Amino acid sequence: MIISLIAALSENNVIGKNNDLPWHLPDDMKYFMQTTKGHHCIMGRKNYESIPEKFRPLPNRTNIVVTRQQHFHAPGCIVVHSLEHALTLAEKNGEQEVFIIGGSDIYGLGMPHAHRLYLTEIKTSLEGDTFFPSYKKNEWKEVSRKHHTTDDRHIFSFDFVLYEKLTP
Repeated sequence: MIISLIAALSENNVIGKNNDLPWHLPDDMKYFMQTTKGHHCIMGRKNYESIPEKFRPLPNRTNIVVTRQQHFHAPGCIVVHSLEHALTLAEKNGEQEVFIIGGSDIYGLGMPHAHRLYLTEIKTSLEGDTFFPSYKKNEWKEVSRKHHTTDDRHIFSFDFVLYEKLTP
């Protein structure tokens, strides 16, 4: 099973502020939805809670929420208490590619297991309180990059970039 992380991040690795996205990029949201559709999506509790209620659970996906809270309930989702349990569950369900969708703590736990990174690299630095974990770029190969310019719906330009982990 391929383990992938998918995230949008600014040049200073910001992925969130006040439990929300610090940008509005509709084409990035569309890319996220198209890329993860039909797959298992693993997220932390705070990330789950940051999703507007009308979009929970994320449609056309198996939503897995990882939390330390023993009695946490997320309607329409599978709740587990470790990333390892979430990954095992996805594999037992026959998942070909599982997506870790955030937040910061779950990305950090998932990074050592990841085979692919789907990163939307936003061409700006922003203030935030949640960050994508640092990683050794020399351990990853850029496979594709698609540029998106600013327009009337996107205040920042960005690139959709796919990285694959180099094998030792």
